[in-house]
Amino acid sequence: MIDERLYVVTYDIADEKRWRRVFKLMNGYGRWLQLSVFQCRLTARRRAELARRLEEVIRADHDHVLILDLGPADKIDPRVESLGKSFRPVQRSAVVI
Repeated sequence: MIDERLYVVTYDIADEKRWRRVFKLMNGYGRWLQLSVFQCRLTARRRAELARRLEEVIRADHDHVLILDLGPADKIDPRVESLGKSFRPVQRSAVVI
């Protein structure tokens, strides 16, 4: 059993070029929910790797990233209230490469 936790990562990046780099990086770690928000299921190792890679891209004096730990991924069923445009919860599915 893989010990994954569920995270919500949100970011405010001051520069458009850095914002695109963060967005591309985040696509490799989670599912895009909206503009600067991702939902990620990560092991402790992947979570540490993500933080390290984000720190390499962002400028600490201009940018801000929040990593919200929601708890054990297999025990969390996020409840989302959506106002405005419709929202579809992220469904986990296997990807065979």
